[in-house]
Amino acid sequence: MKLWMVSVIVLMVNLPFGYWRARTKPFSVQWLLAIHLPVPLVISLRIYGGIGWQFITFPLLAGSFVIGQWVGGRLRAWRASHESVHD
Repeated sequence: MKLWMVSVIVLMVNLPFGYWRARTKPFSVQWLLAIHLPVPLVISLRIYGGIGWQFITFPLLAGSFVIGQWVGGRLRAWRASHESVHD
């Protein structure tokens, strides 16, 4: 699997976790779980995808991880603001 494919999958996997994290109290158990539960999946994608452990893979996958978490949180905020308008 190509590095860009793994990066996109990592981003997509983190969307629901970022969505979940956005509604939790910072540094609570749920908040920590929302951040750390996808890590084993990212590691398995790295191994299964055969992209190895070269230095360039770390910033790309970490960036995909963070962007997925951020976008998921923004989706939660967007949905919450639109639900209050339609009520």
